[in-house]
This record gives sequence, structure tokens and C-alpha cells, in this order.
Amino acid sequence: MTAVAGCPLCDAPGGRIVFEGAKLRVIHAQEEGFPAFYRVVWRDHAAEFSDLDAADRVLCMEAVVRVEQCLRDALAPTKLNIAALGNMVAHLHWHVIARFDWDSHFPGSVWAAVQRTAPAERLAAVQALLPQAEADMVRRLATLA
Repeated sequence: MTAVAGCPLCDAPGGRIVFEGAKLRVIHAQEEGFPAFYRVVWRDHAAEFSDLDAADRVLCMEAVVRVEQCLRDALAPTKLNIAALGNMVAHLHWHVIARFDWDSHFPGSVWAAVQRTAPAERLAAVQALLPQAEADMVRRLATLA
């Protein structure tokens, strides 16, 4: 594996590991107020999506789509956000975030200003569905080439 010393995603998983494959991992990020916040992290250090060859780009995006589908199927969110910024951590990773019209920042991004307090019971209800969503993720991701 190609790693860069001091890179937080080379040095550590970046969250609770849900799936670990030969080329990527999926982690559940601990982001306050966003119980269904996941990241697809490329194992080798790559700063940009274009650093991957064509086959790896397809593999990476297929993983993002499968995580999105699992969240969509299990949680029925208002919207799914997908982002790859890398401004703070220049290691290729995709954010896959289930969003709800009641969440603290909706309709703004998860990095925008707080709009409201998210209802604790709704956060807990989403949290309760995550084991099912994650089991589905593992099953779907395991079939990637």
C-alpha cells in the first residue's frame, strides 16, 4: 500500500470500519447530528480522483453508489449527499451522507450553519436502522471485483 506519513487516512482508518476491501474501505464517520455519515476511502494514498486508473475509478464510484443505495433502501432519506472535497485531507475519499429534512443543517450542507436542533427521537430512529444498512453494505461491497 502506498502511504504518506502524517496523512490522517493513511495513518488511521478515519472512523469505524464497516467494510475493508483490497483497494478501499468504508467507514462510519462520527459526525455529530448526522448518524448516517459514511466515507468511502481509497486505501492507497491518492490526492485526486484522476490519480486512479480507469478501472480503479470505476471500482471507486461503484462502491460509492452501493453505499448510497444501501442508505437509500434502509433509511429513505430526503436526499443523499455525495462529496469529494479533499481540502482538509488530501487523501481520496468520498462522503456519502443520508440527509433528512429535519436534520440540523438541512437544506444546507453538513458544513453550513446550523438551522435547527435535530429531534433526538429521529436521530435515534435512524441510528437503530444502521446495522441493517451496514450489513447490506458489506454484502453488496463484497461482490466488487
